[in-house]
Amino acid sequence: MGRSAAFFDLDKTVIAKSSALAFGRPFYRDGLITRRDVVKSAYAQLMFRLGGTDEQSMARTRDYLAELCKGWQVDQVRQIVTETLHELINPYVYAEAAALIEEHQAAGRDIVLVSASGEEIVRPIGELLGITDVIATRMTIEDGRYNGQVEFYAAGPSKASAVTEMAKERGYDLGESYAYSDSISDAPLLEVVGHPTAVNPDRMLRRLATENAWPVLEFRHPIPLGRRLRERPAVPVAAAAIGVGVGVAIGIAWYGRHRRSRTTSTESG
Repeated sequence: MGRSAAFFDLDKTVIAKSSALAFGRPFYRDGLITRRDVVKSAYAQLMFRLGGTDEQSMARTRDYLAELCKGWQVDQVRQIVTETLHELINPYVYAEAAALIEEHQAAGRDIVLVSASGEEIVRPIGELLGITDVIATRMTIEDGRYNGQVEFYAAGPSKASAVTEMAKERGYDLGESYAYSDSISDAPLLEVVGHPTAVNPDRMLRRLATENAWPVLEFRHPIPLGRRLRERPAVPVAAAAIGVGVGVAIGIAWYGRHRRSRTTSTESG
């Protein structure tokens, strides 16, 4: 038997919100995005979660992303995420997910975050959780800027393909591996492992899980990291047994071509 791993979708599975949409408030407040960007991106996420998981819908999201971020500086994006990560993401990590990740780590499994959000968002969140391996959307970069092309779009079947490729490279036994997600768009990811689990599933994924007798978990307790460390164990995973990676389309809306100086007064947002 080879090594095994646990693959976690991010939004609504590990954290209680969209990883990318989370950065919208301070970026809008600072004038980095327009109201039109906010509305358009929120609408795109809503349509995706209401069933826009077909190949054509994913292609539209990918193309929207490519056009929106063309010319943006990669270092600028990373800085924005770093500055707001602890405020906007840390308080929303599910205690149940954190405990489950620790259980897999204790069992010797590698943990991999698999998300359609941009790698510049997903990797810092992984580091916050002590996870170094991520599969996320990657934009093509030239001279430190996005050139308007998507190198790899981590959504739908592409997630499963990336997981399969990683398993071959590292010698993971996928039959002994685990995967967790909230969205029907991740059905290919769940089907590629021997131990799939639906977490806070949407209606279509809940139906698929029932048809295949997959476990269904409900995570309900987002708790900041510091509090989890003080109160460990936070919430037993067993108690929990009573997403879409569309974040990249929304998240890239939180990046701007020219970042406004942050020396202005920080009034209430």
